[in-house]
Amino acid sequence: MARNYRHTLFNDAVKVLQERHGSRAAYLKMDAGADGTPDTLTAKELGYIALRDSFYMASVNADGWPYMQHRGGPAGFLRHIEGNRIGFADYRGNKQYISTANLAGNDRVSLFLMDYPNKDRLKLVGHAHSIELADDPALVTSLMPEGYRAVPERAFLIDVIGWEWNCSQHITPRFTEAEISAAIQPIAAELNQLRAENAALRTQLSGE
Repeated sequence: MARNYRHTLFNDAVKVLQERHGSRAAYLKMDAGADGTPDTLTAKELGYIALRDSFYMASVNADGWPYMQHRGGPAGFLRHIEGNRIGFADYRGNKQYISTANLAGNDRVSLFLMDYPNKDRLKLVGHAHSIELADDPALVTSLMPEGYRAVPERAFLIDVIGWEWNCSQHITPRFTEAEISAAIQPIAAELNQLRAENAALRTQLSGE
């Protein structure tokens, strides 16, 4: 069960509001026995992570400002390494290095993974650190998607301490070009067949 996610984020101020609005009793019963032990990533979470081609990662800077960054790549670029550790290669980009600097001062991160077609979302919290390419080239290159044209600079490793599946309410389905192409493939095949049959009939009629 994903108890530690709520155990970590439900501080006293959150609990006061839950009590005020009538949800505290339900959460208290749901999370009975939570003791800070990390939520174990199961096959369901790992399978979901392996199919994602993007996610959002939030970190916090030294002044307390949250920073959200989109990360993308081929499906599966965010990888399970071992246990509750996941990681990904950080590609050369605009050279702002905000996330990298934030993690040097505060290793807490939150990840938001979306599956728009199926209206699913998975939230993760954990401790992250970066490893420069020069310090461990074998590790960084091992996290590069095969054949992907990007230049790796470092790796981000995240030790997940909590996860939670969010409800699907208010998620608007969206589809990638590849997903749309796969969905309309049967229609396109039928259309091509009808065009061929139509051309054959035209040829037959013109010869009569």
